[in-house]
Amino acid sequence: MGFVKEFKEFAVKGNVMDLAVGVIIGGAFGKIVDSVVKDLVMPIVSAIIGSPDFSNMYLVLKDPTSGIKDGMALADAQAVENAVVFAYGNFITVAINFILLAFAVFLMVKGINQLRRKEEPAPAAPPAPTQEQVLLTEIRDLLKNK
Repeated sequence: MGFVKEFKEFAVKGNVMDLAVGVIIGGAFGKIVDSVVKDLVMPIVSAIIGSPDFSNMYLVLKDPTSGIKDGMALADAQAVENAVVFAYGNFITVAINFILLAFAVFLMVKGINQLRRKEEPAPAAPPAPTQEQVLLTEIRDLLKNK
């Protein structure tokens, strides 16, 4: 029974629950960023570069049978026997996705840090000297002047 109780305490602790919520929200956030990249950013980038679909961008490094034709889909080009295809289009998409996700997380962490920062209290003024300190200071000054 001790094992079950320990596991229950572990699972119900705040840190584990926070982590679980973070993972779930992170997954949903990743899907949002994925959609932003796929549906908003990539069409603009594709329009500038001139390729309507990055996933089908590739370079033929070796095609001994000359079976790869211009405009052929990536999957079809990779299926050609003994052909070597350098598929860089998907990498571009994933790299842009990563950069946008990292930037969004950076902005989120920066905002949270600003909310957490507390205004530092102004340094308190030193307390006024007591009557004894004033008298001792006067006596010291009189002794110095003699």
